[in-house]
Amino acid sequence: MTDPMSQFKSFARNAMEWPARLLFPPVCAGCRRQVSQPGVLCAACWPKLRFLEKPWCEVMGTPFTQDMGEGFLSAAAIANPPPFERARAAVSYTGVARPMVQGLKYGDRTDLAPWMARWMLRAGAELVADADVVVPVPLHWLRFLQRRFNQSAELARAVSSLSGLPLAPSAVERVKRTRRQVGLARREREDNVRAAFRVPAERDMEVRGRRVLIVDDVFTTGATVTAVARALKKGGASAVDVLTFARVLSGDFQPDEAATI
Repeated sequence: MTDPMSQFKSFARNAMEWPARLLFPPVCAGCRRQVSQPGVLCAACWPKLRFLEKPWCEVMGTPFTQDMGEGFLSAAAIANPPPFERARAAVSYTGVARPMVQGLKYGDRTDLAPWMARWMLRAGAELVADADVVVPVPLHWLRFLQRRFNQSAELARAVSSLSGLPLAPSAVERVKRTRRQVGLARREREDNVRAAFRVPAERDMEVRGRRVLIVDDVFTTGATVTAVARALKKGGASAVDVLTFARVLSGDFQPDEAATI
């Protein structure tokens, strides 16, 4: 038998949401066309989102074109093993994923973070299951003042809320004001973020002996999350995994688009 009180509560909740829907109708997370509910993509944008699926490199999360067998690693993971155990991303940084990331990062579209985090949790389910704490990639305090928020922290907050994992937003700090990574080559990115992060002495108990899940918006060359992972390991973390919304894959960019991230 249906509970009358539950029905009443559902009706009241819907009634309270209607004014907001009328004043601020939900729009597509990609192109901002009006849609039926918040956080969804319209019929035109949905096919432009490429979700990353297995088979992939067990360490780097780079997708393979065919199943290479359990535990098979990419050339990058073998030639240059990262300080983190596993990296996963929800989507390829192409198509509609680009305006979503750029909207969150530069367009103050913090409303996108919870919806992006849902897809991240799907891609990184095994990482989330093993994690003890969520840590975002930090901004330098001067850049934070300019931007007014940290897009990685917004994603980490949503991942924490949806998964129930504790969030440690200040466990890592950026101690060097680095250049923006936009347009930099791999080696330049590595040099730019070298020794840029640390775990403050007063925060090491948040990560010491724990398996940490780093959250960021885009995995490009991996230079930034690699530097953060090294800082966490130095700060006593037992293991580190990386979860991002998007991943730059070979072929995602044309030559004249190299400076877009």
